[in-house]
Amino acid sequence: MAPCASAEAPAGPRLRVEVTGARRVAGNVTVTVYGPRPEAFLARRAYLSRQRIPLRAASAEACFALSAAGDYAIAVYHDENDDHDFNRNLIGMPAEGYGFSNDAPTTVGLPDFADVRFTVPAEGRRMAIRLRY
Repeated sequence: MAPCASAEAPAGPRLRVEVTGARRVAGNVTVTVYGPRPEAFLARRAYLSRQRIPLRAASAEACFALSAAGDYAIAVYHDENDDHDFNRNLIGMPAEGYGFSNDAPTTVGLPDFADVRFTVPAEGRRMAIRLRY
C-alpha cells in the first residue's frame, strides 16, 4: 500500500484519514492501516501500511492508495517526541495521544477488532479519528 501521491500507487480505492485533537504541535502523527484479519490488528509488523506525517497544526491527514476494496482497521498515535515509538508512563498507561478507526472507545484496554473494522468501497472512503490523551 503506497501513499496516494506515490508513483507506485495502485489504481484502487483511496483511504483518506484525518486525525484531529493534537494537544500540541510537535513530532508526528503515525497512521497505521491493518487488513481484515483480527489476529493481525496491533500485532508487531503485521500492518499493511504506515505513514508518519509531521505535525504542523492540531490536525493531520494521510492518504493511502489501496489495491482493493475491503475491510480495514486503523490505529494512530501522536509521536510527540518523534522517537518512532508509542511511549507509555511508568505504570504502562499511554504517555502520547492515540486513536482508532470508528473512534472506537478504549475505556478499559484496547478496543475489539469488531469495533475498529470498517469497509472501504471501490470509490474510496474518508475516516476521521480524534486523538485521546
